[in-house]
Amino acid sequence: MPEKIRFCIVGFGNIGRRHASHIIENSHTELVAVCDINSGVQSKLPNGVAFYSSLPEMLKNVDADVICICTPNYLHEQHTISALEAGLHTVVEKPMAMSVDECTRMIATSERTGKTIFAVKQNRYNPPVQAVKKLIQNNELGEIYLLQINCFWNRGPAYYAESEWRGKKKKDGGCLFTQFSHFVDIMYYLNGPITHAYGQVHNYAHLHNTEVEDTGSFVLNAANNAIVNFNFTTCSFRQNMEGSITVFGEKGTVKIGGQYLNTIDYQEIDGITLPDIHITAKANDYGGRYQGSMSNHDKVIQNVVDVLHNNHPVMTSAEEGCEVLRIIEQMYAGAIRL
Repeated sequence: MPEKIRFCIVGFGNIGRRHASHIIENSHTELVAVCDINSGVQSKLPNGVAFYSSLPEMLKNVDADVICICTPNYLHEQHTISALEAGLHTVVEKPMAMSVDECTRMIATSERTGKTIFAVKQNRYNPPVQAVKKLIQNNELGEIYLLQINCFWNRGPAYYAESEWRGKKKKDGGCLFTQFSHFVDIMYYLNGPITHAYGQVHNYAHLHNTEVEDTGSFVLNAANNAIVNFNFTTCSFRQNMEGSITVFGEKGTVKIGGQYLNTIDYQEIDGITLPDIHITAKANDYGGRYQGSMSNHDKVIQNVVDVLHNNHPVMTSAEEGCEVLRIIEQMYAGAIRL
């Protein structure tokens, strides 16, 4: 059996702790160190896991193979490049960075060092997403005409009060970076690049605690000539309502729905019936205060194992992570701010 893959983590907030739990649970991986600016984290670490308050110090002293970058959005480029140059493969949380330019520098460093960037897009593993991806790959929906994407979530005061960087334009970037980049990714994963974007964004309910929009609606033109309608808000009253993608094609219509792309809500496909898929217990839950996307980080960690031990393909490459940023930039550049 190959030796265990040694992981370290920088950033031990909600998502860093989720990475840690799956690294510890995987029989092929071990957690050797954690870095965080909060020294109180140290008391929460399992025995044998080293703690550092400085990333350069951890990179200098820890013998590891992979690092998970779980820090705020604006630090992803800096921390990824430092880790790559220290000889580590990097697992980078969403969004991969804050711009295409940042992604380009990260990719150049990856190529120079020979180390791999794994972009975290865990919703690709959702069984409904995989079922529809297979339909499209096999041309069983025929020509794709229209995609309808609805992201209707709730983010209240507690969410923004929890971390000082959230809702800050230069550190967070906006809803398409922080809340809904996964939906941009699934749109791209299923249907390919976007050529043009037009829309409107506005901050209705979060002027007191954010510098970014909380609501937007876009019409996008895809490279395959499909029209995409993309609607999002963090103003859904009291709780998350819906996260869905409906695909209208020449030979079928299918809706991936639920709150987190976790169900097949509708299907009418020529000669095909997808199995009933309804997953109820896999959303990222943050202490009951709010919920995020589907929790497939166990599969993200396993993909690292499969790539490094068995030469499998990377589920989401750095180039794909960069393309998601390209689409987000297109959307914001094509938006009117009300």
